This record gives sequence, structure tokens and C-alpha cells, in this order.
Amino acid sequence: MRSNASLSYFWSKAFLTSRSILYCLFWVNLLGTIYGYYWYGQQLIDTAKEKPWWMLILVPDSPTGSLLFTFALLYLIIDSYRKDRHQEVDQRVRMGGRLRNIIEAMACAASFKYGVWAVSIIIADNYLGNSANWIDGMLSASHLGMAAEALLFARFFKLTPLGLAFGAVWMFASDIVDYSFGVYPSLSYVLVDKLSTVALMTYLLSVITLLLFVWIARRGRNAKV
Repeated sequence: MRSNASLSYFWSKAFLTSRSILYCLFWVNLLGTIYGYYWYGQQLIDTAKEKPWWMLILVPDSPTGSLLFTFALLYLIIDSYRKDRHQEVDQRVRMGGRLRNIIEAMACAASFKYGVWAVSIIIADNYLGNSANWIDGMLSASHLGMAAEALLFARFFKLTPLGLAFGAVWMFASDIVDYSFGVYPSLSYVLVDKLSTVALMTYLLSVITLLLFVWIARRGRNAKV
């Protein structure tokens, strides 16, 4: 019983929203974001030369997701200092307002979707014949972390219909641009040969992600009634 209680503590709000954990995740996400934009650097250059400028926004999927999550964590860090000053942090009247709600919803949706997407692509690539390497392991671990933190922290965010709508628009706009205009992330030749399957999986993952966080949002609202 005592061991179960100890394990449950690591999933608790007290642990996950402690300042030390929030700062740790903040820096991990920020550094991961910087590296992610560096990773997409050549594709951003190529897209700027060949495509309309506005498509650049939809090129770096994972880094943008981790950037949004960095901002969402920053809000939680600020909340922790407000509590120290005995300022009530009410879910209905939080600093950041609607912009914060949009950032939180988009951060969860993007982090989960692109975290799962990247790991799925790496597994498919290895299954189809390309040998796994340390970069695959590093990317898999970091993207699994993105998906996990989205699920762990969603209950601490206010996932509003407006925020989820922004998340849905961004995910599906990214899918359309990626697979209708050829702006998808770099794929190995074995996956390019199966691009239609990759596209279908990506669209389905967007739908699953949206439904998942709508369910989480509704469950959270019902729990507070």
C-alpha cells in the first residue's frame, strides 16, 4: 500500500506542478524547441525558396508544439509565484485569458500528435528495412516525452472549445499543406514510396488527437461540477 501511494505521488498535481519539475520541463522543452528548429533549418530554407511564405509556419511541426508547451509551462510557473503571494489562481479568471487557453490547447494537441507521429514513422521506417541508429533512439525518446507530458498536464490546463478549435485548424491545415503541397517532413525513400499511407495515418492521428482532448476537456469540466 505504501509503495502504491509513493508511486501515485509522482502522478499527482503536487509533484508535477512543483516549481522544480516545472522549471526542469521548461528548459527541456525550450532547448528541444531550439534544436527542433535547427533540425528543420534546411527544409525551412528550401520551402522559402519554392513555396509561398505563409507555408513556413506549418513546416516545423514538433518544434512549434514544444514551443507552445514551453509557454504553457511558463504560465504554470508564474501561477506558482502568484500562490506564494497568496493571490488566488482561479481557473475561471487566470492570467493570460483566452490567449492562454489557446496556447494550452494547441500545446497539448501538437505535442501529443507530433510526438506519436514521429515515433510511429521511426518504427515504420525501421520495420520497412532501414536500420535503427542512435538518432532514431534519441528522437523516439524525446517525442515520446512530448506525447506523455501532453497527457500528464492536460488536466492542469483549461481546454476550452475555442482553444481546441484553434488546435484543430492548425493540425488539419498542416496536414493539408504537408500532403497536398509537398511540405511534409523529410522521409526516407521507403516511406516516400508509401506517402499516401503516411498521409492517411497523419489525418487519422489528427482526428484521434482532437477527439482525445475533447474527451479530456469534457471529463475535466464534469469532474468540477
